Formats: sequence, structure tokens, C-alpha cells
Amino acid sequence: MHNQKIIYSTKSVCLAALLILVFGGPLTADNTGEVQELLKKRLDSVLVVLQNEKLSFESKKAEISEIVSPMFDFPLMAKLTLGRKHWPTITRQQQEKFTDLFVDLLKQTYLDRISLYTDEQVVIKTAAEVNRKVHIHTDLVSKGDSISMLYKFYRAGNGWKIYDLEIQGVSLIVSYRNQFDQILSTGNIDDLIQQMQQPEKT
Repeated sequence: MHNQKIIYSTKSVCLAALLILVFGGPLTADNTGEVQELLKKRLDSVLVVLQNEKLSFESKKAEISEIVSPMFDFPLMAKLTLGRKHWPTITRQQQEKFTDLFVDLLKQTYLDRISLYTDEQVVIKTAAEVNRKVHIHTDLVSKGDSISMLYKFYRAGNGWKIYDLEIQGVSLIVSYRNQFDQILSTGNIDDLIQQMQQPEKT
């Protein structure tokens, strides 16, 4: 089996019909406003950390992780990257191991992107209902440059959770799913887990 790097690709990909789950009930304007306010408060807290010149890069990432992690449904996101094709075919132990590794990978991708900015402004552009979920478009602006991020929320039992995130128009779920499918097409879940455990060489 070829050794394939597991990385976040910035290549444009088409958002596949991967969400077969049924999330929540009907939304209202109050719902979208609630989610928008939740995200705004979290991102405002992130900006405070980013603008703290006394913190090291790694310290900023650690604090940002504490702020944003409660918004993400990491176990669901891990399951969606393998989908119905692969997730039901692996053991509970393999599911738990894969989820732990995927959470680390996903956090690193998000934190590496957002922590690079030091003179920031978050612009929340739109909040819209999409199939009983809430999608919020934001721009992270710094020194004339900007990163477009689309946060996708669904209503979980204990509030609103992110089930996918698009960075510059690229879905993290779809990007990782494509990479994992490629690896699993020539190997098995143990091969994938082994590669995820290997630190990326610089």
C-alpha cells in the first residue's frame, strides 16, 4: 500500500450528499438568531486570545481550542467522514480509536488556520436555514487578507453543534472523506489508523 499523507486539501471539491441523518425540527428566525449569537460570542472570545501578544502561538491554540471545542460535534464529524460505506464495517474499538485521532487532526487543521491571524476582525455575513440546519457565513479579516468560513450547525439534544466547516469553500468533511476513501480503497481501517498516528514530516 502506498504511503499517503493525510492533509487538508485546499482544492475545490463538490459537497456530496453525505448527510443522510435527520437533524432536529423546524427552525424559526429565533433559532438562526440564537445560533448566530452563539457563534459571535465564541469568535469574539477567540479574537481576544489572538490579540494577546503575551501568549505564544501554541498557548493561543490551546486557549482557542478550549473556547471553540464545545461547539463541535466531533464524534458525529468523525462518523460522517467514513460514512455508511465504512463506519458500520469497523469494530467499536476501531471506531473509538479513529474518532480520537480524527478529533486531533480536525482541531489541528482549524487551529492552524485561525491562529495565524493577529490583527483580526470577524465579519458574520449571513445566517440561513438550510434543510432544518443553520449555516453561518463568516470572514476572518486581517491586514487586507481574509479567510472565508462557513459554519454548519444542527440542533443537538443539548443545544446547537457544528457538524461541518467549510474553509475557503472547501468542506472539511468532504475533503477528509475523499482522502480516507482513497486509503481504504487499497487498505483497511488499521492501515488508515496507522497513517493517522504518524506525525507529518516537515
